[in-house]
Amino acid sequence: MGKLIKNHWARLIILAAGTYQVAAALEGFFWPKIFWDFLTKTLDAAVKPIPILQIINLVFGLLLIAWEWPLGFIAGSSFHRSLEARLAVLPLTALAAALIYQGTNAAIYQVIGLGVYFWAYSEGEMICAKPWTLPQRGGKTGRV
Repeated sequence: MGKLIKNHWARLIILAAGTYQVAAALEGFFWPKIFWDFLTKTLDAAVKPIPILQIINLVFGLLLIAWEWPLGFIAGSSFHRSLEARLAVLPLTALAAALIYQGTNAAIYQVIGLGVYFWAYSEGEMICAKPWTLPQRGGKTGRV
């Protein structure tokens, strides 16, 4: 059997999370609500009357989709191949998603994807320049 390629698995999880985050941001424009409003009302200004948090979530969701799919100008760049950059950006996007009521599922998926990316990073996996490919093995090495 083959090996589990954790960065491909995490990429699929983050693609789903980014899609959820875009949908949550769009829904938040119509029904603005902070998830933590039962604790405090001080964050209500972030969603109404100006939808600041919804716009931030929309931008983050589109960024995640563009980064993980990836778009043509991102594919193969050092930004696309960097697991460290993903480990730095994903907590911020998960925090933004967790703040709005509609984005809790996206935040949970992003934290799961972050854990899988960390697993891949700790095992020394790399992301190839060409999306959805496997790293090529070195030249022919004869086994005796």
